[in-house]
Amino acid sequence: MKLVGIGEVLWDMLPTGRRAGGAPANFAYFASLLGHEGIVVSAVGNDRNGHELRRLLEDAGLTLEVMTSCCYPTGRAGIIVDADGVPSYSILEHTAYDNIFYTRQLEAVAATADAVCFGTLAQRTAASRATIRLFLDRCRTGCLKVFDANLRQAFYSRDVIEESLSRCDILKINHEEESVISDMLGLSTEEIFNRYNLSHLIVTHGEEGSQVGDRHGISTLPTKKVEVVDTVGAGDAFTAAFVTAILEGSPTEEAHRHAVDFSAESCTRAGTGLC
Repeated sequence: MKLVGIGEVLWDMLPTGRRAGGAPANFAYFASLLGHEGIVVSAVGNDRNGHELRRLLEDAGLTLEVMTSCCYPTGRAGIIVDADGVPSYSILEHTAYDNIFYTRQLEAVAATADAVCFGTLAQRTAASRATIRLFLDRCRTGCLKVFDANLRQAFYSRDVIEESLSRCDILKINHEEESVISDMLGLSTEEIFNRYNLSHLIVTHGEEGSQVGDRHGISTLPTKKVEVVDTVGAGDAFTAAFVTAILEGSPTEEAHRHAVDFSAESCTRAGTGLC
């Protein structure tokens, strides 16, 4: 199956060194590890960082629809990870992935995608926001659209969240994003689920577990206990594992358990996600 991550691809500048990242790109990468075609739709700069990032994505076996911008630099995000493994971000603005433009090639990708994952960060500018919305609108019937909110700094708005919810089948948020979005919309998560006719609503609670709601009820599972080495990208591993399992026909609880297990496994390795 073809699973697309559309939005940011960038270098995460960690205390231990830089690492390729971006939630949509990580989603595509983990989908490829699970045996499917991972497709990255984004943009990088015509600079050393961009050339190296493109080469790394290719070496990871991903299919690239990554345009090169001569006017904007490759994205970067400073990341500090606290003692509990929770990252905080300082994200460069006016980058290549803020200027993703719709092309005939993207039209063809949308027409054949089985799933697409997107968030809010790359929608902070009008150019990429328009491309992401058009891509979602042009996806074939049956394509599973996944809104992994990933709220970062102040790079989101009520309009972006509402428009994203109106286009998605699955909403994935953490418990902090649950409060922000519920307060912003004046709706409970149950009301969001019903108003936007979602197929699934995923809420993760870090070490305290996760919940997945569908039309039949709520699956609640604890976070699997493992020796944690690296948590950056673990949420993207969860999303990719859940979506691939649903596409393969697994019931919600089984897909949820697969996501918990795969995410936990990713935390046991240094360099979770693209690296």
